[in-house]
Amino acid sequence: MISNIAYPLTYHTYDVLIIGAGGAGLRAAIEAARGGASVGVVSKVPPTRSHTVAAQGGINAALGNVTEDDWRWHAYDTIRGSDWLGDQDAIRYMCKHAPEAIRDLEQMGVPFTRDDQGNIYQRPYGGMSTHYGKGDVAFRACAAADRTGDAMMTGLYDYVKRYPVTFYNEFIVLDLLMRENNQCLGCIAWELDSGALHVFLSLHTIIATGGYGQIFASATSSSTCTGDGNAFALRAGLYVQDMEFVQFHPTGLYGSGVLISEAARAEGGILRNKLGERFMERYAPNYLDLASRDVVTRAMIQEIREGRGCGAEGAYIELDLRAIPAERFATYLPGTQSLAKELLGCDVTRDPLPVIPTAHYTMGGIPADLDGKVLGAQGLYCIGEAACASVHGANRLGCNSLLDLVVFGKRTGAYAAQHGKRASLKHSDLPSYAVEKILARLDGWRYAHGSIDPDWFRTRTQHLTQSYAGIIRDGMSLNEGITTLEDVRTHMHDACGLHHSTMLWNNGLVTALETENLMMQSLATLHAARFRTESRGAHARSDYPARNDDQWLVHTLIACSEEWDFACSTLAVRMDASEGEAPLMPEARHY
Repeated sequence: MISNIAYPLTYHTYDVLIIGAGGAGLRAAIEAARGGASVGVVSKVPPTRSHTVAAQGGINAALGNVTEDDWRWHAYDTIRGSDWLGDQDAIRYMCKHAPEAIRDLEQMGVPFTRDDQGNIYQRPYGGMSTHYGKGDVAFRACAAADRTGDAMMTGLYDYVKRYPVTFYNEFIVLDLLMRENNQCLGCIAWELDSGALHVFLSLHTIIATGGYGQIFASATSSSTCTGDGNAFALRAGLYVQDMEFVQFHPTGLYGSGVLISEAARAEGGILRNKLGERFMERYAPNYLDLASRDVVTRAMIQEIREGRGCGAEGAYIELDLRAIPAERFATYLPGTQSLAKELLGCDVTRDPLPVIPTAHYTMGGIPADLDGKVLGAQGLYCIGEAACASVHGANRLGCNSLLDLVVFGKRTGAYAAQHGKRASLKHSDLPSYAVEKILARLDGWRYAHGSIDPDWFRTRTQHLTQSYAGIIRDGMSLNEGITTLEDVRTHMHDACGLHHSTMLWNNGLVTALETENLMMQSLATLHAARFRTESRGAHARSDYPARNDDQWLVHTLIACSEEWDFACSTLAVRMDASEGEAPLMPEARHY
């Protein structure tokens, strides 16, 4: 298909091009610029409006400021928390370099909360232990009260301004520019403010676009988390990995899904059923309310299903914060206290909060190695929640996400700069078919002449995914979900229409483009969930309730053809010795 519109194109060339300006994108930009590369950052929102600012509880590092700690214990907890699906070389690298990452952030001006001795304040978090799970709970999460992501982004954004990094904010990336040999040459983006199209050329392009949490109707993620990077990869003929693993956070506010940080439980909050019982004593007698998130989430759902939910309909669990001293809220949980007051009119020192598990983090993404290089591509990298390194495996531990961003953002930025400086790329190197394919997709939605607004299809996709790929799944519902979503996709292509075709701040066109990306991620998630016939980490199937290491100690790979035919395959989990440590073999998880 060829576009019939002669769009004027503005060209830019950079040694390193970064798509996305959240924590991973900014950390990569800093390191690439430090390495002497010219750096361009393209983002659909300004950096301080990225989803990273919503991260609350902290960032893990074995500093030992409160209790003794060791990066090897951190790595063990992360591997165990991943339900043994995490790649052990990547996990060990991340945990070993965590203290260095914290020192970097400190030097960049991130204002961590301090204890009475002036050390960075560290709190316990779910699934964290000492002595390889045999000791006490570890105090490992470095925190800036309960607004750590916001503090980190402010520090990174202020610091990146020291370097000649060029930002293109409020640009919608349409797609990657790819040669037929899977070499990435950059991307085409649409500037909302002017309506112009821009071609960004680079031999080293880093995807840092975040996750795909918006495939669900109830999610803590920003509305911008539409899986754009994943869609770029799939349309380029590349893979996405482990899409079935979506983490549901135990404590989203009932009715809205707004996140109540795990920090609230770390500071002493307790989950209770309608009988007032601290029910986690039955499910995780050692870690209680700070067991790994998949364990806590399923326990909450079981309490509700067995009739012990709270409220008139028994539909939620109560988070009881009343035992936390009032003075600790001001220092360590100010955001939680103000959020409850603003949204519920609730005084958390007197009233419990109604909570329900809510889609929170997507462990799946674009498969990438420790340098961020994307599987099967040349000149393309991926970091952050868009990537699957895989340091989170089947379940992410709280406070490892911010760590993932900065550790691999730094490494990938440095690697891309080292290999990308002064690499020549001319306009004539760009094949015309790569441009025409992208413009044709743009025109298809820009001039869609149906009668149904794209918002309807977005909402429909989200509710269907919530229904068919929620916390507990089974083969019959997954089959039905795939069929139903395919029908919605076909209907969208036939019946979707926009109110106008302007290129100036056309929100309908943005929604149409994002919704197509969302549909692709929803279907990839359903296909991967149907393919994996076991329960592991955040992927729970009632028809296959046990973990099956003999068959499924592997990553799932999903590919998608131009006709939207999805194909599933597997990739071995990396369990070799690394960082001087022997492989850890799977064992039963006990919390």
